[in-house]
Parts: sequence; structure tokens; C-alpha cells
Amino acid sequence: MSQSIRIRYDASVWRLPGSTPSGDSARAAVVAQGFAAQAWPRLHMQHRDDARLHSLGGATMGTSWSLKLANPGYAQLEPVQALVEGTLAEVIAQMSNWEPDSAITRFNRSAAGSWHELPVQFAEVLDAALQWARACGGAWDPALGALVSLWGFGPRPEPLAAHSGISPAQADIDQALAVSGHERLQWQPQSRRLRQPGGLQLDLSGIAKGFAVDWVAQRLQQAGWDGGLLEIGGELKAWGKRPDGRAWRVAVAGLAGDLQGAGRPLTVELGEGALATSGDHWHVFTEGGKRYSHTLDPRSGRPVAHALSSVTVCHTQCMHADALATVLTVLGPQAGWDFALARGLAAVFHEHEDAASQPALRRCTPAWQELHNTME
Repeated sequence: MSQSIRIRYDASVWRLPGSTPSGDSARAAVVAQGFAAQAWPRLHMQHRDDARLHSLGGATMGTSWSLKLANPGYAQLEPVQALVEGTLAEVIAQMSNWEPDSAITRFNRSAAGSWHELPVQFAEVLDAALQWARACGGAWDPALGALVSLWGFGPRPEPLAAHSGISPAQADIDQALAVSGHERLQWQPQSRRLRQPGGLQLDLSGIAKGFAVDWVAQRLQQAGWDGGLLEIGGELKAWGKRPDGRAWRVAVAGLAGDLQGAGRPLTVELGEGALATSGDHWHVFTEGGKRYSHTLDPRSGRPVAHALSSVTVCHTQCMHADALATVLTVLGPQAGWDFALARGLAAVFHEHEDAASQPALRRCTPAWQELHNTME
């Protein structure tokens, strides 16, 4: 029987250890996490694990992390657990909108006209986010926190409570858009200084988790771990080889049949690569029979409303894969496809089955197909 990694793709709650809810809220958290974990299938290891392949895991950012390490020397893993959890805590302390004293929360609450020197990692993520926001013409925007909160997908007093199921009024959407947008930011990358124009709220949930994967993997390699497969809430990065000398290989499911175990998921050999997925199979609400995704289109101020169910991107860096998966999801099945082809992105697009009984559709870009064709 093959081993597997359970994945979860929602943003949920990013809190530092020690700030978790208690009592009834804690019990609700267990229920919520157990339910959300069923939203997507597992990423399966393709070969039987041997005794030299060791696993660790834990909770972070409202989801879970898991790590498989090639450990031929049977080294103690307590320092690895501490390294992973310490690195994730640093990411949360800098970039979590859910943490009341994080660097991003302090910026979001700051006075108009104030300048802020960002931590090195925060600056790196923001710089990459702004790069992709400009490249896609604002279809994805890291300065959309006010709109995210308005739609009920941002920090709230009762983070584990069910969504209200009520969409905001157009006047409120217009007001949130008026104070949002990366064009309002004054960013000085050399000095890592960022100006708060007034009322603007950053939200890096579409890229920070991917960065966390990269940073943890980098630190593990610096600590001498030559082969591993790391996953945080469905975002993955692989490096080196498995103990048996094989490359790390995972299966990507996105169609209804895949989710129910009846399909044939794509299999990709990551090598030294990363994988990230964005989609509407999770973190949604329904109003009047209409399903609303948590993925918002900055151009309309509303959740995306097209046939795409998910997009998965393979890239050398998980931070960029994370951002690009969201970019392509917002752009939609045609514009997103064109964007991916123009930039040679390795991506797979999944579309919903429609009311006219059109079967669910999977499309792989040539760059992705090239990876897929190398599979045995």
C-alpha cells in the first residue's frame, strides 16, 4: 500500500502557537479541520517507503504541514521539528492577517502617510507579489485585504464560525475597492520601505504559504538534509532524491472523479520543483443557490464566476507557483490559459462539469505535458 500525504487547500486561520482557541471554539476547530481535510484528496507517494524515509508533521496557518525526509543515517528528528515550526512561526509573525501583532497587521492598521521598513522575508514576498500583480494587469492583487474582509474571507472576531452566507452590497464593494489596489502603494525595494496611503490592507494569503514552503525547505537543506518532500496546506516542494534513489513523485487530482477516487490523477515528478494549487473546492459560501468562491477578482470586486474549478502550477519556487495558480484562476479558462502559454508555465487547468452535461475538462499546458511525458 502506498503512503500518502493528506492535503488541505484553504487559507483558514493563521495563528502563532499558543494563540489557539479554547473551550467550545477549540472543539469547533477540531470539527472544522476534520471536515476541511476531506475537501481534497491525498497526494500519493508512488513507491513503497523504506525505513530510511522518515515523516514529520504538525499544524500551522489554519492547516497542516507534513515532511518526508531521506534519513539514511537515522538522525534524530527533534531538531528538524523545531526548525520547521520555528520558521513557520516567523512567517506568521510577519505575514499573517490573523495575528493581531504581526508586521502585516501593524501596517494595515497604520496611519495614512506612514512609512514602514519591512522585514527581509516580508519584503521578498511583497516584491514578488507586486511583480505578478503588474504582469497580470491587476487580475490578482496583494493589496486587496479590505475587499477580502468585506466578503467574509478575512480575519473576523469568530474565525471558526460559519460564513454569514450574505454577499455585500455594491456600495460597500465600491468603497472597499476605493481604498485597495497595489497602484496606491509606494514601495522602495532597496530600503524595504513601504508607505501606507491610508486605509489600504495587504493580504498575502495567495503567496505567503508558498514562500513558507520555500523557506523551510531552504533551511532544511542548509542544515544538511539532502532529500525531502515538504507540504503545507497543499503547496509542495521537493529536493534531492528519495532514499532508494528515485525522484519524488506526486499525483495531482482536480476532476470530480479524482476527488471521489474514481479518476486517474496526473502524476508529476517534481525533481527540484514545487507545486501549488488554487481553486474553488474549498472556502466557499452559498447564497440563493449560488456558490461564491473565496478567490476574488479585483477588477469586479466579486468572487470569480467561471468554469475553472482549480489550477495547479509547477515552478522552481513554491512562492511563484502559489501566486501564479491564483493569477491563472482569476484570469479564467481562456485568459489564464493564454497567460500561461505566453510565459511557458507548467500548469494544469480543471473545469467544472456544466449544466448542459458537458463533462469536466482537464487541460495541460505544453510545459506541463513535457513534465508529464517524462513519467514512466
